[in-house]
Amino acid sequence: MALTQQDVLNALSEIIDPDLQQDIVSLGFVQNIEIGPSSVAFDIELTTPACPIKDRFKTDAERLVGALPGVEKVEVRMTSRAPSRATKQEKSGLTRVKALIAVASGKGGVGKSTVAASVALELAERGYKVGLLDADLFGPSVPTLFRLHDVEVYQDEAGMIIPITVGPLQVMSFGFLLGDSPAIMRGPMVSGYMQQLLHQVAWGDLDYLFLDLPPGTGDIQLTITQAVELDGALIVTTPQALAYPDVGKGILMFDRVDVPVLGVIENMAYFDCEDCGSRHEPFGIGGAARLAERYGVQVLGELPLAPGRYGGSFENGRQDDDAVREAVDRAMMALGTVKAEGIKKPEISFNEQQISLSWENGDSISLDNHTLRSNCQCASCVDEFSGERKLDPARIRPDIKADDVATIGNYAIAIEWNDGHSSGFFPYRKIRELAADGT
Repeated sequence: MALTQQDVLNALSEIIDPDLQQDIVSLGFVQNIEIGPSSVAFDIELTTPACPIKDRFKTDAERLVGALPGVEKVEVRMTSRAPSRATKQEKSGLTRVKALIAVASGKGGVGKSTVAASVALELAERGYKVGLLDADLFGPSVPTLFRLHDVEVYQDEAGMIIPITVGPLQVMSFGFLLGDSPAIMRGPMVSGYMQQLLHQVAWGDLDYLFLDLPPGTGDIQLTITQAVELDGALIVTTPQALAYPDVGKGILMFDRVDVPVLGVIENMAYFDCEDCGSRHEPFGIGGAARLAERYGVQVLGELPLAPGRYGGSFENGRQDDDAVREAVDRAMMALGTVKAEGIKKPEISFNEQQISLSWENGDSISLDNHTLRSNCQCASCVDEFSGERKLDPARIRPDIKADDVATIGNYAIAIEWNDGHSSGFFPYRKIRELAADGT
């Protein structure tokens, strides 16, 4: 009996994507099946080129299809979805960029630019086409990170700015144009220069372009989110309690402009002492866990405080770092999930007794108002330094109920209570835990 495409699809349906919890056939990853006398060839089209498990997909596909009767040769072509980026500019250097990812922080001094450069370099060194755009007009860091203080910037025949090549990475910064002069400008000028950096750089074909945003949630961030279609955002923070509220501000900013937050990278989480051989956490223990508990977002990695690696120049390269590699893998998995599923917000209903959430896949959660209110994770209810609960459940009014409930991305809801309190972030993960405990 001759081999059919359905036979191939049936075999490949045994491969399950661990994040999406579906088989690659149902997800539409299998494309262009070609069946010969004793051979089979097909594409596995990934949502993002740097999927960390793509080699496993390929190996499993070769094994499963190779086991079919009469098959002697299997060719698996690993591809990724072509970019379909819409821009508001008629001519833009972003049209052939497959993924556009913002790297942001709510406050300065957390090592955001170093983390952005580390992530971009890691992917570039893996063989992907990667660019890094320094979008901080007032405090550009790329020139210092890569020791590019005296570079000359050129334009091509079409008037597009040609990015600077640093090893396997392409970079561009307003600092290349500014030199050592300070950037003295106001709103309209800021927006104009930002538009130029966004659209008039000849990036060409890129798998990933990382935008190193300035700290905060000001004009530059709003200009970028309104001018281009971002595929996701990475938020960089440190373990200090002072930095936590700024994480929330960053998440809310991206949520309001429909940009999915891929996760949080906690920088300067620890350092390994060469003298005593021990690991130390100078800014506290358990910061990543508290971030996940409070905001419901995935913590992609905890990076060390290494004086020779962070805060200085890369010298046209960087040292290997397992923590960076792991964070990049998790970020790429999160990006692939977002590209496949988008932002799936639940339907919300609430009344005098409870708040209920229900998703399209049939998943649902209901929890009574008093339990939710007594488990609020905000700074007024939980000590930001110790993590201890400050709210006394006995003092909650007996008729407590929500006046309004809104969704925040794929991870949380915000609740306005009738006692005047606002639970800015109530993660779905926390609600599920409370429902499971029956508390």
